[in-house]
Amino acid sequence: MKIPQHITQALRDAEHKALATYGKKGINVVPVSTMFVEKETILLVDYFFKKTAENLKENHTVALACWSGLEGYQIKGTCKYLNQGKVVSKIKKWAAQKHPDRTVSGVLSITPEDIYTVGANSESGYSIFTASADQTGKAS
Repeated sequence: MKIPQHITQALRDAEHKALATYGKKGINVVPVSTMFVEKETILLVDYFFKKTAENLKENHTVALACWSGLEGYQIKGTCKYLNQGKVVSKIKKWAAQKHPDRTVSGVLSITPEDIYTVGANSESGYSIFTASADQTGKAS
């Protein structure tokens, strides 16, 4: 699913970001400090995601919440853990300049399947985009 531009911008500008995963030991939720949004993928940089990486070995389903104030989005999708390749090399180079005190362990590549609104209003919790929607936007 191509992430709409207004949502891409909202994710990039979000004051707060949290990622949820699930594994043998249950739910794990972590703060996210570095995120890149591409056309169809969200990339999260793993500096300290030990339990998250363990969970992703068993279960690739994730939920990412990003918000500012009382409005934001929740992205549900599947995640691949990358520890080599062009994307990882590019991010490691970027991080070495931007955050020289941190070590990049890997990159989480999330493919969105559903996007929901979150916030303190009556529109909160509704699916606004889904990978299974047809051209009319209706779920198939």
